[in-house]
This record gives sequence, C-alpha cells and structure tokens, in this order.
Amino acid sequence: MSMLGEFKSFAMRGNVVDMAVGIIIGAAFGKIVSSFVNDVIMPPIGVLLGGVNFRDLAVVIQQATETQAEVVIKYGMFLQTIIDFIIIAFAVFVGVRAMNSMKAKEEAKPVEVAEIPEDVKLLVEIRDLLKKP
Repeated sequence: MSMLGEFKSFAMRGNVVDMAVGIIIGAAFGKIVSSFVNDVIMPPIGVLLGGVNFRDLAVVIQQATETQAEVVIKYGMFLQTIIDFIIIAFAVFVGVRAMNSMKAKEEAKPVEVAEIPEDVKLLVEIRDLLKKP
C-alpha cells in the first residue's frame, strides 16, 4: 500500500474523524466562551468593582524609551483567561458527567433473556435424561 493510501485509511478511520470534529468544535466553543467572558461577564463585574476595566489592569515594569518597548504585566487579561478556563472546564465537566450518567443507565438496564421455545426445552430434557446412567 502506498503512503498516500495508508494515510487515507488512517485519516478516514472513525475515531480520527470524530477527534478532528471535536477539536474544531472545541476551538469554536473556546472563542464563544472568550467572547462571553470578555463582553458579558467582565463588564458588570468591573462596574461592581467601581468601574474597573479588566483589560486595562496592568503593572508597568519598565516605561517605554526610544529604543525599547514598554514592559508590562497584564494581570487583568490573565484574570479573564482564568475565568475563560473555569467556564470551559465546567462545561466539559457537565458534558462528561452527562455522558457518564447515560452510560451508567445503559449498563444498568436488565439484560432481557430470550425465552427458550418449548421444543428446545423438550430436547434439553431428553438430553439430560439420556445422560443419566
């Protein structure tokens, strides 16, 4: 098999395609959460804290000069990223918990044993009688 054919069989395997779809959806979900945190959650929190814009929270370590750029620690952006992470982690937790509970319900279902037909029961009885000495 050629390398191209081998790659095609690898890429078209179900779990690889599922993983790729999950990564793409996860990236899009991350952007949605970032926008939610930056544009919906943080402004009201900033107002509650006295009109603070978290994007502006920073500590200047060194002022800019003609030859060097300003050195800044942007801890406000870091706080927003932490909140993004917490929301994404919680959403993943809820999703995994839901999947686990569905799997547990599926495993807890009683296995239905098919009833043995009468003719098979008779044959089993005959076999058992013939085995006796």
